[in-house]
Amino acid sequence: MFPGMMARGFLVLLAAGLLCSCGGGGYKGYMTKSYTVRGQHYVPLSVDQALRYKERGVGSWYDESSRMGFKRGNTSLGEKVYPMAISGAHKTLPLPCRVKVTNLDTGKSLKMRLNDRGPFIPGRIIDVTPRAAKKLGFKDRGLAQVEVEVLSVGDGKYKKKDRRWIPFF
Repeated sequence: MFPGMMARGFLVLLAAGLLCSCGGGGYKGYMTKSYTVRGQHYVPLSVDQALRYKERGVGSWYDESSRMGFKRGNTSLGEKVYPMAISGAHKTLPLPCRVKVTNLDTGKSLKMRLNDRGPFIPGRIIDVTPRAAKKLGFKDRGLAQVEVEVLSVGDGKYKKKDRRWIPFF
């Protein structure tokens, strides 16, 4: 095999791994099981409750990567996280789900997939990756007033959307 072909093959495999890790699809169903962190008990919303979820509060960003951008562990769904991914964490929404996050100070918004639990700091409603925080315009400040709105819950054949806004003809 030629050196150029090996390098291209490596890049293709690396790109495929990055796309799979942030695009999702490995988890079957919905993660709605209650759990306890630091003595605090959390009960996730049902899928139907989540489909009507919209909340305003403090958003933050987190970076659990080591050097070179590789995470030391996995998300709650068992997926690897990379700082260049656009994803986030929520304490009580079913996982996985897609949300629209809007920075209320700048008006910038971003759609992302939630695949992890957190933030476990009182008063915060969502954690996002560094890249998402940069695109939303609050990476330098660390925190922002945000609005989080659920777009869908689940992946693939488990994906459910709220149908209340679709007009009937």
